[in-house]
Amino acid sequence: MVYLLLLGFGVLAGCTTVLFGFGGGFVAVPVLYSVLLATHGPNSVVGQSAMHIAVASSTCAMIFGASLATLRHRKAGTLQWAQVQSLMVYIAVGAALGAAAAVRLGGAWLRWAFIAYLAVTILDCLLRDGFRKQGEGRMAPMGAGQTAGAGLAIGAIAAFLGVGGSVMTVPLMRRRGASMTAATAMANPLSLPMAIVGTLAYIVLAWHGAAALGPGYAGFVDLRACAALVLGSWAGIRLASRWIGRIPDSVHAYAFIALLCLVLGVMLLA
Repeated sequence: MVYLLLLGFGVLAGCTTVLFGFGGGFVAVPVLYSVLLATHGPNSVVGQSAMHIAVASSTCAMIFGASLATLRHRKAGTLQWAQVQSLMVYIAVGAALGAAAAVRLGGAWLRWAFIAYLAVTILDCLLRDGFRKQGEGRMAPMGAGQTAGAGLAIGAIAAFLGVGGSVMTVPLMRRRGASMTAATAMANPLSLPMAIVGTLAYIVLAWHGAAALGPGYAGFVDLRACAALVLGSWAGIRLASRWIGRIPDSVHAYAFIALLCLVLGVMLLA
């Protein structure tokens, strides 16, 4: 039953990945966190590491989801590849730093960091100019210093929280003139270096410390939960791909904010 539930939410994660660039983390992390607590109890070994497991497993599943969504957007002609290449190396470096920090932080602190980041992002999208404004379709290029700073910050925060980076990359690109379709398309390949490096860090750095979790884990990555999320994500991406480029820009932008609010509510109640 637990894995059927994760399979269903994996479908939702796939839809948000291809349409909003979320990478699945904003769906998978709160759901898996809640499932682990309900299944094992908050005082069990797994329960005490629930947030770490949720973030690590979400990051691992994101490798598949972001890869497939990138291919879908490339096929649809919405991916501006030249705009994202320069950011990818810096995001990978930042991801290694962020995952290493998360492994050393207590689960309760990690949960509240996730909540605080969501709240700040929602307020930023609502109160600052640029995000809700109609994009022109092409993103204005960034300088070398801006690229390095943005890439390191995106990679570190995304791997730290297991969210894929879209919550930073989509608003960044919107404020530089990109449409929601273009911004969400570019968020997916930018999630890949974070997902790959972050997953390796959560496996290698936590291998010995997570040994008490039992079979079915690679470091903090729950392999069975990850497999259910990946399978569901595949179905969700196939279902949602037909809507690429068809959602009005303003509706797309407000839907992005609404989904962030929904995830924030789930995490506050978990």
